[in-house]
Amino acid sequence: MASSTVQPADQAPQPEREAARRLLDSSARLSYDPAIEVDWDTPLDEDFHGMSPEWCSLYGTRYWQELTEAQRKELTRQESASVASTGIWFEMILQQMVLRDMYAKDPTDPRFQWALTEIADECRHSIMFGRGAAKLGAPAYRPPRFVRELGRAFKTLAVGEAAYASILVAEEVLDVMQRDWMRDERVVPFVRTINNIHVVEESRHMKFAREETRARLRGAGRLRRQVQALVVSIASYFIVTSMVNREVYANAGLDTERALAEARANEHHKSLMRSSCSGLMEFLASAGLLTRPAVAVYRRAHLI
Repeated sequence: MASSTVQPADQAPQPEREAARRLLDSSARLSYDPAIEVDWDTPLDEDFHGMSPEWCSLYGTRYWQELTEAQRKELTRQESASVASTGIWFEMILQQMVLRDMYAKDPTDPRFQWALTEIADECRHSIMFGRGAAKLGAPAYRPPRFVRELGRAFKTLAVGEAAYASILVAEEVLDVMQRDWMRDERVVPFVRTINNIHVVEESRHMKFAREETRARLRGAGRLRRQVQALVVSIASYFIVTSMVNREVYANAGLDTERALAEARANEHHKSLMRSSCSGLMEFLASAGLLTRPAVAVYRRAHLI
């Protein structure tokens, strides 16, 4: 007779089960309902920024110096909404990858239960970001059609470490910038609340993504690591370069072509992006996912 202690074939190893159980406990102790926590009813106060101005793509440029304070605030509100919209786009990809990964696996496994908890969090976050962007007076910003189609292919084909490491890249970049915004009293209060909710709950998601990336790479050979490292870096490039939609400049009343040119040359913003990714790059290096071709892509995206 088989022992009842034999682990099912599709069940995670005990350390991974324990890690997932701790995440479930943390979620039960500290989670938010954005519908209640965020002040949706108070009209937008246009005396506030939508993000810390230092994170604006034009901050420190000659064009920034020419803008009035009202124009700067409107631009930061539009950029904040664009970042939120990109977050929704990638969270939709994330949810589908995680659901596909957990399909038909053991529902008694804490890892399976945590994955569904994470998806539930992401659903709430996407609704929260959508309502936030609308309150900022922004349209529905979306990545270019080509990038959306690449995302469609990625969510269908990405597996294992490529899926989880890409999730980690997106969340780590957002985490650093949002930690600044949520503490900044120049930022409109409801956006600060949204950022606080996202930072608290995404910290658990990032922990899970790191653990899953390590687990999937256990025993992986050199060729697999080389291929997956490049896939992750390319996904990261399109995520990061889609954060600020070109339409934000026109919607803030700026000259789009001039704004794009100055944003692309803005060394201050590039430096912020690199510093926000220092911990992430250390992790990718430790996991064997920071190969020479991948580094070249990250450099092109100004993440390293």
